Formats: sequence, structure tokens, C-alpha cells
Amino acid sequence: MYHNFREILDTAKSRGNYVISVAVAQDKDVLEAVRAAREAGLVSAILVGNAKLIGPILKTVGLSDGYKIIDEPDEEKAALKAVSLVKNGQAQILMKGLINSSTFLKAVLHREEGLRTGRLLSHLGVFEIPSWDRLLYLSDGGINIAPNINEKKDILVNALLALNFMGLEKPNVAILTANEQVNSKMPATVDARELAEMGRLGELPNGIVEGPIALDVAVNPDAAKHKGIKSQITGKTDLFLVSNIETGNALGKALIYFAGAKMAGIVLGATNPIVLTSRAESSEGKLNSIALACLAYAKPLHS
Repeated sequence: MYHNFREILDTAKSRGNYVISVAVAQDKDVLEAVRAAREAGLVSAILVGNAKLIGPILKTVGLSDGYKIIDEPDEEKAALKAVSLVKNGQAQILMKGLINSSTFLKAVLHREEGLRTGRLLSHLGVFEIPSWDRLLYLSDGGINIAPNINEKKDILVNALLALNFMGLEKPNVAILTANEQVNSKMPATVDARELAEMGRLGELPNGIVEGPIALDVAVNPDAAKHKGIKSQITGKTDLFLVSNIETGNALGKALIYFAGAKMAGIVLGATNPIVLTSRAESSEGKLNSIALACLAYAKPLHS
């Protein structure tokens, strides 16, 4: 269990120094995040993009050496090259630079050169909340709009594998719904029951999966007791799986703006973790996202 992002950073450092491949790297915010990650002892980097633009930005953010630059002015070719560096093992982490997300993900999913696993790509948000005793993990509030049961299974598998790689051997998972009753008029409850059954049958990576379960029961043992619900995870939930992007987006932003949470996030479902940050994300959030990606990589390195 991780209590805060400082523990994430410390554990990532202990795993070794990773190489991050940045697609279309001529982006000041991204290069500042890479600099911070390098200074924290997490990564070295290969920067793919327009070398004439990357050089001056490196100087602006206080970087002068120690970075390999691959000159490729064409965005689509640069994205594919950055992906290929990960595919052939020259880098372990992929990061989006100054390129449209759809173009970037098209390279990730390229049929021959991409990082496909057969699973859906999904977003894992991680929150440090002042009033909560552990980091909270949330999926998927960033990529998949209205996943069906098979897509939800992929999202759950992605998240559980990442948490297992990070060191959470048996995370507690709540399949969030409005209540705990299975009702055919509320498809999310039906899906939640099926996912929980998959967990009981050993069809998912290691974890305790409960659902359908409402937020109050997932976080408050008194609510579970009041409702007469027996739960192994109440008050100890690690991962919340939401039924659609609106729920995940709203819950995540509520944690940030109403509860003062710090957030980081990564994209899962490819062969390697992907850092895809928004310009609105703080420099601290970008650094934490890179640290998360290092921990979610399946083959830890050693210094």
C-alpha cells in the first residue's frame, strides 16, 4: 500500500533508472517534467522530434547534455519512431509530447509497429487525498466513454496488472454503482456482478473484487453496517472501477477541487506504460505520472 506520491517516487528510484521515449519532444512542459524526473533519479530520455526546435527548449528548461535526440520533423513518423524505441527495448516508458493525442495513439496501436496487447487502452488516475490514508486509484475516467462488459474487463485487468506490478499484491476493488442491488434496468449493476464473479473464479489478476457497490459502502464501514452489507473491502478500497467516463471524470475532479487531492495518471493496455499528460496538469503531477509509469512497468530494473 502506498500512502502518498513520495512513497511512489522513492520506490520508483529503487527499481533503477528507466529510459523514457518522448514522441515529438519539442514541448517545454514535457521537457521540464523529463528534467524533473531525471533530477529525481527516475529516467534518462530519448527525445524524438524536430531537433532544431528541441535544442533551444532544452536550454530554456536548463538542460544541455545527457539526452539523445533523434531528428524527425514529421509528427507521424516521430511518433512511430518513439514507439519503435519502446517496442525494441531501447526504452521502457513512452511519453506524449507536442502531438495530437489521436495521432499519438494511432502510432501506439499501429498494427505492425505498435504496442498492442489485444486489450483496450485505458486510463488509470491516482489520487493523494488529505483525508484518506492511502492512494486512491480510479479507472477509467479519461479514455473509454461507455465501456461494455468485455471492455470493462479489459480496463479492470489493465489496472490490476499495473497495481500488482507496483507492489500491491491483492488490491481491494470496488465496481462502483448507485447501489448494491442488481437491477436489469441499471446495466452497470449487472456488469458489476459479472466482474465480481470473474474475480471469484480467478479470471482476473490478483485482487479482491466487489460489486455492485456504492461509494459510501466502499469507503465507510458504518455505511456497510447500516445497510447490512458484508464487505471485505469497505474502508480499505484501493481501486474504483467506474461505469462510464462521466462518472470517472466527475469523481476525479471532485476529489481535486473539493477535497484538495493531488493527481497523476498513466495509460495502460499497451505492452508498456504510457505517460500522456495534459497541459493543465501541474509539473508535480507530470513527475508523479512518470514515476507511476516506472512502477507499472512489468520488468523492474536495478541500479
